[in-house]
Amino acid sequence: MARESVFPLNLQIGSVYDDLAKTYDQELCKKVNSNAGTVLIFRIGSLGDTVVALPCFHKVAQSFPKARRIVVTASSASQKAAPVESVVRNSGLIHGAIYFPPPPRDLRDFWALYRCIRQTGATTLVYIADRDLTTTLRDLCFFRACGVRHIIGAPLTRDLRRLRKDPLTGVTEREAQRLARCLSPLGPIDIDDPRMWDLQLLPDELCVADATLAPLRGRDFIVISLGGKDQTKDWGNDNWSALLQIMAAKYSDFGLVFIGSSDEFDRSAVMAARWSGPTLNLCGRLAPRESAAAMRRALFYLGHDSGPMHLATVVGIPCIAVFGPANMSESWHPLGARHQIIHNMESIRRILPDKVLGAVDKMISEISIRKSHKFQWQFNNT
Repeated sequence: MARESVFPLNLQIGSVYDDLAKTYDQELCKKVNSNAGTVLIFRIGSLGDTVVALPCFHKVAQSFPKARRIVVTASSASQKAAPVESVVRNSGLIHGAIYFPPPPRDLRDFWALYRCIRQTGATTLVYIADRDLTTTLRDLCFFRACGVRHIIGAPLTRDLRRLRKDPLTGVTEREAQRLARCLSPLGPIDIDDPRMWDLQLLPDELCVADATLAPLRGRDFIVISLGGKDQTKDWGNDNWSALLQIMAAKYSDFGLVFIGSSDEFDRSAVMAARWSGPTLNLCGRLAPRESAAAMRRALFYLGHDSGPMHLATVVGIPCIAVFGPANMSESWHPLGARHQIIHNMESIRRILPDKVLGAVDKMISEISIRKSHKFQWQFNNT
């Protein structure tokens, strides 16, 4: 494999160098593509972190269409944390993954990672990570030692590591916007373009999802996720139980489909017992991409700030999500105007079931109106 792309390490140390960096990166894209080289993508995190970075993965694929694109990422330390590859595998956005173990790590782990990276022959790496300055510098030194000569996206300036806040409106930018700014040397990334969020689900994944939903016999359903790897984002069983009992009295014609990891199956089963209509407990039964394929059929998502919430967003269904103080306001909210977000910066447990019920009532009313308008249009055009 050709290894002639020898460019200076792009540290992106300030706006003065932006034009020069873009020139280097454009020339590098041509070099790598013409030689069908390998591009590494450094991204760690779990399900939600990967979904939020989807526009960046698309941009890398657009910039290096002929290159072999390999993700360098950490193995999951918990069954709750789906690995990066589980979201973008078979999407055409990547061709493989190199895993390193979660902390604590020893010298043998770093040596093994070093050897894997050297074997790829890659001299280019796209850095899509949320790290502090010290850790970022350490990463750059390691990748440089592995033979990587050009790094795009490393957030070395304070501005690239921080979420911007509009001084006039007070609105904080989304994490997806910050990541897009980091990759600006590759060109603009329009996070409002639905194509940049496309999971590129395969026919087999769609078929698995549809077969799994078959017991509902075509009934409209709400998808619910009660889990998440961060306990500070958990609304609590008492709140969920109270909400579902009230909803069951009003909306039992709808089905409920529970999505999550296998360790959330029992909890979801307890909550499903509160529902008088049909239910499906799919926790642990579907891979993340199959879960996304199933959720595309739902009326809306109801649940925590979690990976399934982000999957629901990218397949185009509206979300009702409860947020606590774990994240800054707006930064990890789903994009779009159709979502209803209930965010309490003191404690998620302070959100009352009646508040969420109001959001459910409003969402179902809006969906009913849209369906009515669609039916009327179809009737008028027959």
